[in-house]
This record gives sequence, structure tokens and C-alpha cells, in this order.
Amino acid sequence: MANRTSRTSAASTRATVITTVLVVLVVAVIVSLVHANRSEEPQATATAEDGGAVLGAPVPAALLIRPDSHRLGPPAGDRVRFVEFLDFECEACRAAYPSVERLRAEYAGQVDFVARYFPLPGHANAEPAALAVEAAARQGRYELMYQTMYETQASWGEQQVSQAPTFRGFAERLGLDMAAYDRDVADPAVRDRVLADRDDGISVGVQGTPTIFINDRPVEGDRTYPALKATIDQALATP
Repeated sequence: MANRTSRTSAASTRATVITTVLVVLVVAVIVSLVHANRSEEPQATATAEDGGAVLGAPVPAALLIRPDSHRLGPPAGDRVRFVEFLDFECEACRAAYPSVERLRAEYAGQVDFVARYFPLPGHANAEPAALAVEAAARQGRYELMYQTMYETQASWGEQQVSQAPTFRGFAERLGLDMAAYDRDVADPAVRDRVLADRDDGISVGVQGTPTIFINDRPVEGDRTYPALKATIDQALATP
């Protein structure tokens, strides 16, 4: 009887050991798989230690720059690309405008600066402003109207009444063909062009403005002039 009890106890102990070993192996496999999956996820590239901005995971370049996207300044190839999704009625975009202009002046011919429309639904005149800028672009005056919108934003922004007459006045002062301007502002194709930019922005995760991408990576956090400059310098220094 004692021998039978001993054998039963030994068998039970072996079963417990085997079960424990199997559990450990299963846990080890699960941990290994989780670690492998995490290592495959795109990671943010932090450059803040160099004084630059923190850049998120890359997005498809084809969604950031289209063949008809508006470039600011002279062509600069595609070594360093600076893409901004903007809203002309956005006060934060207006605050960023001087920094972008300063960067454009410093890196003319070295960095490709691209502006994309992203009128926010909460701004009553954001879309009309974008339509006016696009209509001006069709007469070769994109950059002048782009600058005019930001430089005058304080006088027309944050209003619920349509500012289309104000924008038409800008077009007259820029010497545009007003018959063509009126026709283009009312053209559904011009609106489609503006909203196509916004659709691309939504596709790459843009939720507010300004949203800036440098070499296909979104700038997260610090978007001050020093941070953007340091990030551009780092991109230019990378082979």
C-alpha cells in the first residue's frame, strides 16, 4: 500500500513538473512574438537631443506632394522636403508663417517648400480663402495671394460673415483678371482641387493646422523656428 502511494505521488510530481515546463515554454513563445511584433512597428525618430523637432513615423510621399502641389520659392529637388498643411484662417498657422518665411529665405534652392490646403470646418472663411488663393494660382499669383492672406488675417479672420468680397479686393490689388478670378472662384473644379489637398491630409493623419512634414515625417511637438531649422540642418547633413 505504501509503495502504491509512493508511486502515485511520484507520478503526480512528474505531471506537475511537465505542466510547469510547458507553461513556461508557452509564455516564452508569447513574449517572443509580442517583442517581434513591436520591433516591426514604425517608431518615432526623436531628434530633440540635437535641438531639432521630434519626427513621427513616415507617411507615403505620394500623398504629401502631388504633381499639382504648390511650391513656394525656387525648385530644390527632393533631397529635403518641407510640406505644410494649412488653413488661412488658422491663428496658429499665422503665428507659424514668419518662421516658415524665414526658413524659405535661408534655404532657398536647398529645401523644397510645399503648401497644401487644409481648411478646417470650424472656420467659416477658411474654404473661401483657399478658393481665392487657388483662383490666384491659376493666374500665376499663388505666392502673392498666400502671403496676403496671412498678412491681413487679423482684419478678416474669425468672422461668420462671408469675406469673399474682401478676398476679391485682394485679387484686384494684385492686378488679376477679375472676370477669370470670379469664374474660377465659382468653378466646382477649383473647390475640388482645394478639397483634394484636405483629403490627402486626412489620409496621412492630419487633424489640425499647421501640420508640417519634413522628409515625409510629421513634426510632433516643438515647431518653433529653432527646432525646425535644426531638423532641416540635420536632414541636409544626412547623406
